[in-house]
Amino acid sequence: MNKRLIPLTLLPLLLAGCSMAPDYQAPSTGVAASYPQAAAQAAPVADLGWRDFFLDDGLRGLIDQALAQNHDLAVASANVERARALYRVQRADQLPNVTAGASATRARVNEPVTQTGNQYQVNAGITAFELDFFGRVRNLSDAALESYFATAAARETARLALVAEVANAYLTLLADREQLALTERTFNAQKESYDLVKLAFDRGARSLLELRQAETTLETARANLAAFRRQVALDENALTLLVGSPVTVAGDKVLGEEGSLLVPALPEGLPSDLLTRRPDIAQAEHNLRAANANIGAARAAFFPRIGLTSALGTASTSLSGLFEGGSKVWNVGADASLPIFDFGRTQSNLDVAKADRDIAVANYQGAVRTGFREVADALAARATLDDQVAAQTALVTATRETYTLSKARYDRGVDSYLQVLDAQRSLYAAESSLIILRQQRLSNLVTLYKALGGGLSDRAPA
Repeated sequence: MNKRLIPLTLLPLLLAGCSMAPDYQAPSTGVAASYPQAAAQAAPVADLGWRDFFLDDGLRGLIDQALAQNHDLAVASANVERARALYRVQRADQLPNVTAGASATRARVNEPVTQTGNQYQVNAGITAFELDFFGRVRNLSDAALESYFATAAARETARLALVAEVANAYLTLLADREQLALTERTFNAQKESYDLVKLAFDRGARSLLELRQAETTLETARANLAAFRRQVALDENALTLLVGSPVTVAGDKVLGEEGSLLVPALPEGLPSDLLTRRPDIAQAEHNLRAANANIGAARAAFFPRIGLTSALGTASTSLSGLFEGGSKVWNVGADASLPIFDFGRTQSNLDVAKADRDIAVANYQGAVRTGFREVADALAARATLDDQVAAQTALVTATRETYTLSKARYDRGVDSYLQVLDAQRSLYAAESSLIILRQQRLSNLVTLYKALGGGLSDRAPA
């Protein structure tokens, strides 16, 4: 009998139920075959790790700290571990749950004669294991696996976003420091001009109007100076929050020339690369696969659910006789249940699963189209920012020469002081705009790098 029982208990391991999930097909995305303003195609930028993209050692160090200490990324990593554990729980339902138990009872009966007796039993067996003929359990396991993959992709999305946020915060801090340095130089120059005008006014050589004009410009510069000092402090606080600990950025760090902080050019690849390279698109696809598997589980609920129970052990009326000859006992049982009248609950669950699949399809298509637009926008900005920076550089040169000439003409008494002030304001505005444009050009590269799914070659192991 034992030889017959062992193959019977192993039978569920050999059974493979069919799957009632729809065949998965990737939805159409409707994006173009190439990006607007795209140059010659090259290898996907995702193959370029962030350590190779960011050339500044200080920035690399900050990114390293952020990846190790950022609280949002820590939450994303914990969610991955949680999803992994949930998948293991669901996967365990595909295998029999073998348990061991022991019991001892004392009972009294009155028929045919009154007597009191003991019963001792020890057994091991399978309890209510579902024979997955219709793939319900397997589809639930597949859905849990895809949810785990989606959570892991969400962590990569958070990781890539964090890298880009730290880089942009670093660039913003450097740009605002340059703005602060420019404002300090402008303030000092205007302070010298004011002192000269004040001295000339005291001697009767300048009018009160010229003195007030110089004073107005000086106080405006003083207000701008205070504003940029505050902004630099806020930038440092933002960077500290992202990194997760106090940061120190060397005071001599500047945006620098092209290629000093970042790789100056990126290969954009093809839109189809986004489907495999961008983690947010991968997350949407895994969610879609999970929804597809849930449809299979919901369909299987219309069919009978068959469970198996078996046990093998010993039983005796005395504790000492549990393991004596002739005390062995066994049992095998099966049960089946089929929903007949559930007032539409099973059908409604299937309708919910199908609606979830439709939502996942729309989310997947939206993620692909959003990714395509982000890349296209970054490429469009890249095509114009270089020209804008070149034009602004020429404008700074022209306004600087205009200011020099206006000051010389004022010193000779040819022009009024108002001309000098206008030229000085124009020069300050032009230099300030050039700093902003240089920052925007670098930030645009960071945005393009993120939009193309860059940095995944440096991902931490799961």
